[in-house]
Amino acid sequence: MASPPVRAVALICHPETRSNAVHGVRARVARTADGILAVHYSLEGDLNRLRVPRPRAPRIAERLWLHTCCEIFVAIKGSPGYHEFNFGPSGEWAAYAFARYRNVGILADEQLNPGVTVRNTAGRLELDARVRLGHLSPMHLSASLSLALSAIVEDDSGKLCYWALRHPPGKPDFHHPDAFALEV
Repeated sequence: MASPPVRAVALICHPETRSNAVHGVRARVARTADGILAVHYSLEGDLNRLRVPRPRAPRIAERLWLHTCCEIFVAIKGSPGYHEFNFGPSGEWAAYAFARYRNVGILADEQLNPGVTVRNTAGRLELDARVRLGHLSPMHLSASLSLALSAIVEDDSGKLCYWALRHPPGKPDFHHPDAFALEV
């Protein structure tokens, strides 16, 4: 069986939130034949100058975006609705469903557990997660998807920098339709 195509992208720091402790954030996404959206994030920088949540037991947690975390937003192409997943380096995660822009409901469903794994190497924090598309809806299994990939990184002073495929004008807004810049 052939491996699924992998899309590799570089995220861009929002110009108003730069941190010299972070050198770059990259991501890879693969959509498998069995309905898995596998995402890999690689954050490069001075890890000693970053606040990275300590490992915990995998569980649903809220407000992960207040500290270092990675996110993926998944929409069926052309649909106003979308899902948001937050992946904490702690192993914690959250999933939300939106009927349209910022109209949210939390999905407290353990079946959505993305199995977050994290590795620290010299100058690099790597995070992997898996979104089971069939658990979002049967339509997600075969539809063309629009994705927004993002990361929030907290430095040792508590300052947050925001990374995304594309930033709309103004303050950081990962939910904005312009942020959904990758199609799979």
